[in-house]
Amino acid sequence: MDFEKRLIDLETKISFQDQTIEDLHEAIYKQQQQITQLEKTIENFHNQIKSGENDIRPNEKPPHY
Repeated sequence: MDFEKRLIDLETKISFQDQTIEDLHEAIYKQQQQITQLEKTIENFHNQIKSGENDIRPNEKPPHY
């Protein structure tokens, strides 16, 4: 195998690795955004439960009864 072919092969591999790293970075970024949004939602639910501002009343019959 000559030097030029080996160099081309290495450059090709590096280019695929760069694309893979970029794809993984984008996936992690999107997942972090989803995690942040879920944390905010959970915090809101927690605050509603603490303050008693929920619509669930365990001893009250639903209106269709």
